[in-house]
Amino acid sequence: MTDAPFNVLFLCTGNSARSIMAEGILRKEGRGRFNAFSAGSHPKGEVNPLAIKVLESYKYPTDGYRSKPWDEFAGPDAPQLDFVFTVCDSAAGEVCPVWPGQPMTAHWGIEDPAAVVGTPIQQEAAFVTAFRYLRNRITVFTALPLRSISKMALSAKLREIGQMEGASTGVKKAG
Repeated sequence: MTDAPFNVLFLCTGNSARSIMAEGILRKEGRGRFNAFSAGSHPKGEVNPLAIKVLESYKYPTDGYRSKPWDEFAGPDAPQLDFVFTVCDSAAGEVCPVWPGQPMTAHWGIEDPAAVVGTPIQQEAAFVTAFRYLRNRITVFTALPLRSISKMALSAKLREIGQMEGASTGVKKAG
């Protein structure tokens, strides 16, 4: 088996907060072993500034993010994906494109921090909470013996990760 990095795509509807933070976390936590990407089914066209602020506050990369459509990862020039994780219930419920590489998929839903209405401190706290839940999931994921575990066992582990603390209560299927 090759030691090439695994390609991981995080999906959300807007690709402005949760999927961006997940991409940033995996960029750092999986450096050299994973290539991290994010996209949205209906991208907002801009990254939520609180997502960048929280990544920066925890010393995660903050450069190069953009809100982009998931179609960019379904074409012939797209990277061959190994894993696709939905991080919002809306995207999990949508019909996803056919991904190159027949990646393993799982739903790791987290409540939308951008939907929190309140003071700026309450809004930022929601982003910090989402960041922590995502970081916990990604830390467990990056610790898995991906090159030696059976596909069935890995699939079960990916589903378990999606049920960790902070799991949203909506749709629970992968895209």
